[in-house]
Amino acid sequence: MKRDEQLMVPAAEFGSYYGRPVIKEPVWGAPAIPGYLFLGGLAGASSPLAAVAEFSGRPGLALAAKTTAAGAIGLSVVALVQDLGRPTRFHHMLRVFKPTSPMSVGSWLLSAYGPAAGAAAACAITGLLPAAGRVATVAAAVTGPAVAAYTAALLADTAVPAWHEAHRELPYLFVSSAATAAGGLGLLLVRPEQAAPARNLALIGATAELTAKSLLLQRLGEVAEPYQSGRAGRLMEAAEILTAAGLTAAAVGGRNRIIAALAGAALVASSAFTRFGIFFAGRMSAGDPRYTVGPQRNRKDRKDRGDRGISPPPAGKPARAPAERGDLAAAR
Repeated sequence: MKRDEQLMVPAAEFGSYYGRPVIKEPVWGAPAIPGYLFLGGLAGASSPLAAVAEFSGRPGLALAAKTTAAGAIGLSVVALVQDLGRPTRFHHMLRVFKPTSPMSVGSWLLSAYGPAAGAAAACAITGLLPAAGRVATVAAAVTGPAVAAYTAALLADTAVPAWHEAHRELPYLFVSSAATAAGGLGLLLVRPEQAAPARNLALIGATAELTAKSLLLQRLGEVAEPYQSGRAGRLMEAAEILTAAGLTAAAVGGRNRIIAALAGAALVASSAFTRFGIFFAGRMSAGDPRYTVGPQRNRKDRKDRGDRGISPPPAGKPARAPAERGDLAAAR
């Protein structure tokens, strides 16, 4: 047997005590929390669309986007309170402002954005106080993107492997998915001659969403498995198919009323499936100790190699054992 082969250490198999989960599964329930994630994103992306539509002279799209934003944020807060169990728990989160806590920041964002979106919609529907309505529209447009993005930070800040390991891509995925939904709903509700900003938003959002999903799956390695298997995998696959179909239909036939409506419906559904898929992927990863222990071990090994000045092995070749694991040559 060659000397190098004697010094090789087989790849470790990661597990836990009797295969039990290392962390607890999220206590957040479905469909309340994934619905909250989807509706908050839809609302947050609809407000900038409403501002663009209003200031570009498209009242039909502006009205549709404003009412969508107000309705979606209202329903998202209802879903959040339902999962919290008591409405007072949401109120209690407003007692302090903690910039390092996504939950605290998100609670204050919702409290600032909700009234602005509601006022913008009320003024648009009634026709009263148009100047105040424009101010509310701008305020909602400014805070809306943060509402669409903060839930990604909320998930990534947990110990759930599929969420935490995806902290780089999740904000881009959530914002692009929100843009896909808002643009898609605009295509569904408004005639094509009014819907140009919605169509553009849907095309940009869907393209960015597909790109972010691809980058997420490529970078996560083994931790990407929960996104590709089980209920989460089916939802994510359906979302990707609907996104591609809606993107193609909006790009090719988005000026036809029927095709635009079908494209919009597909894009809204794809955004919802994405949020539900991400939610269930997190639950699955929390229940399997491989996804908790494996990334931690990999990070430790990379740090150890860096501290010793050892280059990582070429792709496809096993790593040599470090000195404390029996590499006598390295010990010398």
